[in-house]
Amino acid sequence: MGKKNLDWGNLPFGYMKTDKRFVANYKNGKWDNGKLTKDDKVCITECAGVLQYAQTCFEGLKAYTTQDGRIVTFRPDLNAERMESSCKRLEMPVFPKERFVQACLDVIKANKDWVPPYGSGATLYLRPYMFGSDAVIGVKPSQEYQFRILVTPVGPYFKGGVKPITVRLSDLDRAAPHGTGDIKAGLNYAMSLHNIVDAHNNGFAENMYTDPATHTYIEETGGANILFVTKDGKLVTPKSDSILPSITRRSLVQVAKDYLNMEVEERKINKSELADFAECGLCGTAAVISPIGKINDHGKEIIYNDGKDEMGPVLNKLRDTLTGIQMGTIKAPEGWIYEIK
Repeated sequence: MGKKNLDWGNLPFGYMKTDKRFVANYKNGKWDNGKLTKDDKVCITECAGVLQYAQTCFEGLKAYTTQDGRIVTFRPDLNAERMESSCKRLEMPVFPKERFVQACLDVIKANKDWVPPYGSGATLYLRPYMFGSDAVIGVKPSQEYQFRILVTPVGPYFKGGVKPITVRLSDLDRAAPHGTGDIKAGLNYAMSLHNIVDAHNNGFAENMYTDPATHTYIEETGGANILFVTKDGKLVTPKSDSILPSITRRSLVQVAKDYLNMEVEERKINKSELADFAECGLCGTAAVISPIGKINDHGKEIIYNDGKDEMGPVLNKLRDTLTGIQMGTIKAPEGWIYEIK
């Protein structure tokens, strides 16, 4: 059929219905074979567990067109493993890792005409998700579930290039001690919506959260892990049991060590240290790295990269290296890139 007739260079970061999606159902203690379908509608009972008790989790990854024209995706095995952790915590059945990865490859292949061309700045976003689908009125896990993968072409997360953002240090919590902060549960994002809307209304791009137990140590933002760079070029990332294990962050840490020969530390970071770092950024699937230009700590501004209106040199080199690996211009570590044949 050929590529869709879209203005690839001006796509929003939003949803667009594509040709096929993957659906599998869990019933009577086992998963069915699953299938690709044109039907984008989800039909469930009004009393479904997902609607009553928010029993749902999700993942996010992308497919790319490389410089030499191949269609690839990036580390879907880690998304499968992270969803397994989410499912176990939420008392949901695990969709097997091998089937998860194959379903991702199949749904990309079925929508290959929607994968944006190399150099457009756009990508094909995959959203695997699972939810309790049968009627549940008592507080208990569902007995039936649906696993789905939708795909949609998306433009760059930041239009007009990557520019430093301003975030605020939040007084609210994104996770509870010993709670669900380390899994990708829908409920984590629901509770953050009020705070992110309030941040936007007050001129901030995001909230930076501290640990929920003591409000002393830096954790992450509402939707991304945090990176710091010291004045002598060391990469430092926060360590906590309530931080979501970002696949992008873990990949950037390996890139820093193996490609850029950087020293890396994963440790607790006291909020009193914020002014000691040279660069700061957020990392995640959507934007890879988004530089933080300022942190507002209750009226006190902490400024990074000397206040320049651009990404700092160390984070920029990290981002360029990882995107080069994803786009095929830099040789990838073994097992990172899955090609869609």
